[in-house]
Parts: sequence; C-alpha cells; structure tokens
Amino acid sequence: MAAVAAERAIQSGLSMASMATRLASHALRQAASAPGKTCRLAETCPKELVDDIFAFALKKQTGVSLKYMLDFGSKPIKRQLILSAQFLHNELPVRLAHRVAELENLPYGLSAKPHVRDWYVESFKELRGFPKVRDAPDEVTFTRLLQHIYRRHHNVVPMMAMGVAELKRELSSSIGLNDLPDIHQFLDGFYLSRIGIRMLIGQHIALHEPQRENHIGLIDTRCNPGHVCEDAIHDARTICMREKGSAPEVAIYGDPNFTFPYVPSHLHHMVFELVKNSLRAVYDRFEDGDSDPPPIRLVVAEGEEDITIKVSDEGGGIPRSGLPKIWTYLYTTAKSPLDELEKPGGVNGGSAGGPAVLAGYGYGLPISRLYARYFGGDLQIISMEGYGTDAYLHLNRLGNVQEPLP
Repeated sequence: MAAVAAERAIQSGLSMASMATRLASHALRQAASAPGKTCRLAETCPKELVDDIFAFALKKQTGVSLKYMLDFGSKPIKRQLILSAQFLHNELPVRLAHRVAELENLPYGLSAKPHVRDWYVESFKELRGFPKVRDAPDEVTFTRLLQHIYRRHHNVVPMMAMGVAELKRELSSSIGLNDLPDIHQFLDGFYLSRIGIRMLIGQHIALHEPQRENHIGLIDTRCNPGHVCEDAIHDARTICMREKGSAPEVAIYGDPNFTFPYVPSHLHHMVFELVKNSLRAVYDRFEDGDSDPPPIRLVVAEGEEDITIKVSDEGGGIPRSGLPKIWTYLYTTAKSPLDELEKPGGVNGGSAGGPAVLAGYGYGLPISRLYARYFGGDLQIISMEGYGTDAYLHLNRLGNVQEPLP
C-alpha cells in the first residue's frame, strides 16, 4: 500500500509544472511591485529548502476515502501502523508544499502576513528531515512528531481569519466582497486541504490511543446522527442563551436508532453552525413578539446513498440577492472579533486554544460546506425571504468517495 501510494504521490503532469511556473513568475512580479511589504520565502529560508518545497509542490497529492480509512484501521497492528506512518511520511510533505506555494503567491498583500506560511514551512522541514520509517520504534517517534505538528497548526484558521479580516478592513472602501473571487477560491482550497491534513494526522494518532467502543481512530462505525445533533443543539442553544438571554426550541425528527460510519466531530461542527444560525435568526425576528418563537425543525432522513439532515427555521429568510454572499469568507452579519483577538490573551497574545467559535468572521457556512464535501457530501441553503430558511446537509453514506484534493 505504502509503495503504491508513494509512487502515485511522485507522479506529476506537465500542467502542474506549467502552473508552478506561472506561480513563480507571479511571485516575482509581486515582490518587484511591492518592495518592503512582502516577506518572500527566499529571503528567510535557505535556497536548498526553498527548492525542495517547490519540487514537492509539483508532485501529485494522493487522496484516500472514509471506507479506506475504516478498512485500513480496523486492525491497528504494528505492521499497519508502520505502513500508515510510511504513507504519511511521503504524503504530508507534498500536501504542505502545495499550501506553502499557494501562501507564497497570495494577492492583495496577504502573503505579507507570513505566520501561517512559516508554520507550514517548519512542518515540511521537520518531516523531510525525519529518516525513513522502517520499524515500530521509528513509527512511535514519527507519531510524536505528528502530534507536535498537529498542535502547531491548531490556530491556523483564526490566524488566516485575522489576515482576511484585516484585508476586508483595508479594502472595504475601494472594493466589494464579490470582487475577490480569487481569495474565496484560495481559501476554499486551503481550508479543504487543512481538513484533510488534520484528518490524516488525527486518524494516525488516534489509532495509538485506547480505542473507544465502535471507533476506528476518529471514525465512529456506529455514529448516531440523532445523538450528535442533540449535542450540537445543546451547545448552540447554550451560546444563544448566554448571548441573548433565551433560545428558541429545536425539535428533532427521524429514526433515533439509526447509525452509520462517520466522524462525529465533523458532523457536530456542521450541525452546530446550522442550528446556531437558525437560533439567531428566529430570536432576532421574534424578539419583540408577544408569543413564543416557532421551534426550529431538524429532520434526519436515511437514503440509500446519502444521509440528509434538514434544518428549517422561520427566521425571516435571506434575500435572493444575498444568497451568494453566505458562501464567501468576507461576509458576516455578526460583530467581528478581530479586535478581541489582538488584545493580550488573543491568538497574537499567545492563547493556545484560539476562539472556540469563529462567529464574526463569516466562516461558519463556508467551512461547514467543506467538511461535508470532504467525504463526498454537500451543504445547500434554500431561503424564502419573509418566512425562513432550509439548510440541507448531505452526508455520503457509502464512504467510498476520495478526498477532493485542491
């Protein structure tokens, strides 16, 4: 398995080479046009490391599926763990190099904010400097390195969000949200890749831990969507009560005993964001009313190919002209927490955890859709202005779809 994966990872086409050439020339033009504002990789890293990164950025990434992770991790014996470590030792530098190349060539001055890029460079360097994994002791040492990398990248999302929020603030007077499609396209690919990297690393690390019942690493082979939805609803209503003083009711419909293989943390994240949005919309619409607000309805439907979760509210809906904006990373109706993060104790102040909820960045729906798409699902929003919104979360039941690699 590892040999095949490594060989697939080494292959690259002419189109990738030409793309890298265009990226490199674009980087040079940016450096020439913005002296003093950028911090190029070649200015801070040895030439050998920069050449190694861009050589790996030409290699093809190797995707895996949920079913593959289940089959491979069902018996985590030493030999399987060694094969998994060998695959990650070959694959992770390729994925990290792709992201470094993209981070090096961002428009609108985003490349001048080097913190996230430097984390990826450091992780790439550590993985490339680690010798080949040959036996069980090597695998244990490699797993400790993976744990270190996993912790290092914990704050990537809020750090990137801060950069984009600063960009929004700087450009708000001269450019509109919909005039930055390249930024949205980059962030989609970047965050989708981050979900994949953390899933692969997290799955390998979890196979070393005492296995919980019905779990293979991070994957629950008998994930009960009803139970996960109940937990997500409780968390979302708790936040709503804390911020608003009360919270609308949420009713769940569907078979309470149905289970399927999935990653509970991914499902919780997606349902939490959808319910949180609905709670806020319903509360705001009926805040001054004399009667109780209508309950939000969550339906879990079992299909042959998909598990679909529908979240329906009567929060007034979204104007049709505003629907495209909900998928952009620069749009939010909540107060931006940028100023809070810049205070002592924020991400820049050394907080290890970062913000628990990215409210105010406009990241909830776009990243939730990426979580759904990572395992072959999707997220759709249908709104009726003046009444309410229906969110359809589709989860691939078969688990045989490979990662969509940017």
